[in-house]
Amino acid sequence: MSSPYDPQYAPAGDVGAALMMVDSRLRSIHEGKDANDPEHKALVEQLTASMGRKGAKDLLDGACTLIYMFMMWLREAHEDHDKDVFEYVVPNLVATMRMMPKSVRPEAIPTMAGLVIAAGTGLSPNLWRKQYGEWTQEEMNPLEVTAFLLAEHINRITDDQDFATRMIAEALSAADGD
Repeated sequence: MSSPYDPQYAPAGDVGAALMMVDSRLRSIHEGKDANDPEHKALVEQLTASMGRKGAKDLLDGACTLIYMFMMWLREAHEDHDKDVFEYVVPNLVATMRMMPKSVRPEAIPTMAGLVIAAGTGLSPNLWRKQYGEWTQEEMNPLEVTAFLLAEHINRITDDQDFATRMIAEALSAADGD
């Protein structure tokens, strides 16, 4: 039985721009830059300012698509080892977010955990979230953090700091080729 929150009903958004933001954050962290790196902030501000309202919505949808793709990969990787993805990913995600009170307000953490669980069960994160109302400005940073933390988790599992970015870039290239 199909769910109204099935990814086939969700817009993919601008996955490339969302990936660029996550990759930029990953690179700045690996280069030892502060989490509030002015260069990264300027990049994000420049990107979002150039997009307009529709572009920002596409970026938001793209971030949700990234989260979905990351969780599908994580689910498959964990299932290959007879492990439950939620047991290993969600507690780590929540614990890390709790250590980031400047970036992720405590009240946003349950929403981000729910978003990740929805994605891991094969639901569209964006459509799942939409049932609770429109996204708020206060949820934008936690959403970026969620995508970043999932990418970093994948990179640690694979012992390759570019794996998550490369996986999505290859998927986008393959989709463009179809």
